[in-house]
Amino acid sequence: MLLTIDVGNTNTVIGCFDDDEMTDSWRIKTDARATADEIALLLRGLLAEQERPDGIAACSTVPAVLHELRGVFERYYGDTPTVIVEPGVRTGVPILYDNPREVGADRIVNAAAAHHLYGGPAVVVDFGTSTNFDVVSAKGEFLGGALAPGIEISVDALAARAARLLKVELVRPRSVIGKSTVEALQSGIIFGFAGQIDGIVRRIAAELDADPVVIATGGLAPLVLEESQTITEHEPDLTLIGLRLVFDRNR
Repeated sequence: MLLTIDVGNTNTVIGCFDDDEMTDSWRIKTDARATADEIALLLRGLLAEQERPDGIAACSTVPAVLHELRGVFERYYGDTPTVIVEPGVRTGVPILYDNPREVGADRIVNAAAAHHLYGGPAVVVDFGTSTNFDVVSAKGEFLGGALAPGIEISVDALAARAARLLKVELVRPRSVIGKSTVEALQSGIIFGFAGQIDGIVRRIAAELDADPVVIATGGLAPLVLEESQTITEHEPDLTLIGLRLVFDRNR
């Protein structure tokens, strides 16, 4: 069994693979203050009904958690082959970026999975703490992309800065023209972010002079899937699949 761990700023996603098939997965809140022993205890609880992993692949955008994860792997899984995606690890993705070390490991892993599953050119739209647009060439190269504020932090900022605007349930309103403050907020959030996605994707397609496959991933992707006119695929486990591919390449 391969254990894959994707640590994001807001959530951590954990998955188990039996060869190419994902057998189980969990999404939990990321705690940057968690110690190695606390993380190990959490993993022990989640994996209680799983066999002991014979391989581990992980990536993290949170340095504090990555440091503690290293401690977990060394102390509790010292005999298990482990791949942490970082500079120097073979991903199979050429990075055409001014400074490749600036690119988050999750973005590279997503690019690897997108090209493996769908070919290219492709655009990965990752709905997380930030909304990431990652562009993959027909050859599987990471070309760059765009970063925008994520849906949840945008809602939080609006509620914090506007005295009479509160956080609302993120669901599709009855119409674009809201008939209440709640519906007006929902309209601006859902349709507004869908419009942002379509606008940026179309500009990317124009620069590529091609019609890329557009893959949505991340925990908040379902909020705009039905409203976007450019998203063609939805793969919620894209990053974990990419981690499996990177592990196989480095094994």
